[in-house]
Amino acid sequence: MDKKGDKMKKVLIIEKELSSRELLLELLKGKELQLFTVEDGIDALELLKKRSFDLILSDLKGIKTLDRSNRRPLSTPLVHLSASDDPLLKGVEHVLKKPLTTKEVSVLLLKLLAGTKQEKTVIAESLAMKEILAQVAKIAKSHSNVFISGESGTGKEVIASLIHDQSPRTDHPFIRVNCAALPDTLIESEFFGHEKGAFTGALQKRIGRFERADKGTFLLDEISEIPASLQAKLLRVVQEQEFERVGGTEAIHVDVRLVSTSNRNMKEAIGEKAFRADLYYRLNVIPIFLPPLRERKEDIIPLANHFLTEVCEKNQIPLKTFSSAAEEKLLAYAWPGNIRELRNVIEHGVVMDYSETLEEEHLLIDTNKAPDGPPSLSLKELEKEHILKTLEQYGDNRTQAAKALGISVRTLRNKLNVYQN
Repeated sequence: MDKKGDKMKKVLIIEKELSSRELLLELLKGKELQLFTVEDGIDALELLKKRSFDLILSDLKGIKTLDRSNRRPLSTPLVHLSASDDPLLKGVEHVLKKPLTTKEVSVLLLKLLAGTKQEKTVIAESLAMKEILAQVAKIAKSHSNVFISGESGTGKEVIASLIHDQSPRTDHPFIRVNCAALPDTLIESEFFGHEKGAFTGALQKRIGRFERADKGTFLLDEISEIPASLQAKLLRVVQEQEFERVGGTEAIHVDVRLVSTSNRNMKEAIGEKAFRADLYYRLNVIPIFLPPLRERKEDIIPLANHFLTEVCEKNQIPLKTFSSAAEEKLLAYAWPGNIRELRNVIEHGVVMDYSETLEEEHLLIDTNKAPDGPPSLSLKELEKEHILKTLEQYGDNRTQAAKALGISVRTLRNKLNVYQN
């Protein structure tokens, strides 16, 4: 491909209806874009193994396939092509309602394709976060493994995505796996793939996530949750960058940068023999610790304003503002759920109330249990109290509670078992 082709933005269209695909191609004709069209998410997954995209336009089935496979590129804007007034899905930038028009498509493309790449927004007014972002800029240039630790909801995945976007690997895949969300019986196959007939149900060869991440970045989210039986094999991959598929004998070599995250105290996990020390030290070449939101209060109001604007725009609600009392309430709370909890509180306030100003009573938080400054409870006690309270709010529905907490049902179950002992 010539140099001009290399600079052209790449757009992937996932659309079952032939007429809609042809219409999009017609609307986009003449623009400096490389267009790729597929009928479904399965075909899209094959393309995503080979190249990255600057924008993805997809019907609902395509989005669901990307979500189920954990293959949705985190740094690529995703647009939902909808035939009805569907609500905005999580992680989707915009909804384009059919029938499409040239003006609407053009305006959206101009907005989403501005710049070389859309990066995650990171609000950093506090000295701690400014220092971390300065570190990320240096870390991204290397190929060393990174270990990001911090409480749930502090933005570990966003920082991981930022490292990839600013690295020399940015044009190659960014593959993510939530280690806590995968069943123990399938996790090895998900990591390394399997050959046809390797086990009951293995009807065809499967390419694992390590192989798909070749030349790119592999995010091991909640790495502390992987079973001990897999840790030895993972250690070999980290050391030698090679592995065999389940049921296979051929050594497969990869060039993958590993970014791991955990909200656990890894020293304790190692002491409890739940995690191998040698594996941890090879993953933890460059450590990053994200402080909790209560320790960087300078970021609370800027983050709240950012989420306020974002939620108002996505819900097509006139832009709101915070009253002084509402800002004081935000600053007085300790935010055990960190940035994720802050966004949820702002979204609830926006959606449930339609006044121009968000008052303190519109913010669903209890400052009486969250004094200004470090919490009086230990981190473990605070976490336990927050988890049990959230579970109670959702009527003991573990699936809904886990989603609100930003953890897997498996992690929630394990924590509840600990609390009962």
